[in-house]
Amino acid sequence: MASLAEIVRGEAPQYVNTRPTTPDQRKAIHDIANCRTEAMGIVAHTCGKCGVEYWLYGSCRNRSCPSCGGESRQKWLEARRLEILPVPYLQVVFTPPRELNILAWYCPAAIYDAVIRAAGQAVIDVGSSKLHVQLGCSAQLHTWAQSMAFHLHAHCAVPCGGFSKDGRWVSFGTDDLPRKALSNRFRSLLTKNIRAAARKGELSGLPSEISVEHLLQMVQSRKWRVYAEEPFGGPEKLFEYLSRYINRVAITNDRIEWYENHQVTLRWRDYHHGGEEKRCTLDGQEFLRRFLLHVVPRRFVRIRYYGFMANRTRARALDQARALIGDRTFSL
Repeated sequence: MASLAEIVRGEAPQYVNTRPTTPDQRKAIHDIANCRTEAMGIVAHTCGKCGVEYWLYGSCRNRSCPSCGGESRQKWLEARRLEILPVPYLQVVFTPPRELNILAWYCPAAIYDAVIRAAGQAVIDVGSSKLHVQLGCSAQLHTWAQSMAFHLHAHCAVPCGGFSKDGRWVSFGTDDLPRKALSNRFRSLLTKNIRAAARKGELSGLPSEISVEHLLQMVQSRKWRVYAEEPFGGPEKLFEYLSRYINRVAITNDRIEWYENHQVTLRWRDYHHGGEEKRCTLDGQEFLRRFLLHVVPRRFVRIRYYGFMANRTRARALDQARALIGDRTFSL
């Protein structure tokens, strides 16, 4: 078995000297390479059972590091578990056409923001226009597939119910949220968000030969994929799955099988073929390139909340929903 830190230490010197990197990527390289080593200092810990004090090397706490963030992930998961409503949930996944990936490679912060806002708002808008209720959802940005290839998409966790204009709780079935309407609204909102980012100068990092308007016109006729299904195992399993990606990106140490002679062998699941487990071997420089594609820009908020789940109103709205669900539920 090998670790991401071991690979970064072995491949980064050549990589940073031969390829362009961003400040965020260089910081991730530095932090992961030095995580839990002498470079991070020594931190005192006390055994909770016997009270004996011991010392460990400090962690880097970089949110791209697979060895860090376990406590933060657990706290986030426990908070989400307390918020689960006693209704079915939908997992809705929005995937833009791959032709737009090039925008994210050069201007990640602007495009990631455009995608996650379009996904969350699409759920709220379609709930209002088609079901006539205010929905709530959490939206989480992902940029990778199991093979570490770039795969830009957003996951939304959506309770199957919402508030009517007169304050009732209205439940709906897992097949009642129209997928085609979600796809069309997502396309409309994302193209609008990208055009707005271009007008504000947020896409100035693009090469001159890339035309934003040409790309947007080209993808209008492409298939904008939206997956919306009840999660296997219910909402708790869904949030458990999503919690794994809060403080790590692309790869975990347990999927790295071997690193030798600048070759990396990793395991991945091919969900296009029933989740079949496969193995692939990548050149070390290609492995690091794929990993760095997924380093999130500094301070970018990857998880956001919309509708009645918005931060300002979430606690009050959840209390109100539970009271109404326990009293009487009106169904579509």
